[in-house]
Amino acid sequence: MKYLLILNGPAYGSELSWNGLRLAGSLSRREGTEVKVFFMGDAVTCAVAGQKVPDGYYHLDRMIEAAARHDAEIGCCGTCLDARGINDEALTASAQRSTLEQLTDWTEWADKVITF
Repeated sequence: MKYLLILNGPAYGSELSWNGLRLAGSLSRREGTEVKVFFMGDAVTCAVAGQKVPDGYYHLDRMIEAAARHDAEIGCCGTCLDARGINDEALTASAQRSTLEQLTDWTEWADKVITF
């Protein structure tokens, strides 16, 4: 089964993206699944590397890397990155600048599309 998760929620202040990444990580560890995650809007802030959060708080950048280690592909809306002043060098190693065209391709590829 092929899954596309589209995340829209901000990195912190809402649990939308955190829950989406939890699901992406779990799905990516399942045999016979393929996972792609696309960050849009404020969710692109999840892919910023080296986040400093309070002890005991979740690290979204690490969650992205964990899903990628299980072959999940990670895309970030380039327009959304630019609007927030986030350059490619600020992204985690596994997150890539992407486009609406790639999101369209991934949507056609997926058996299931899940949004958060």
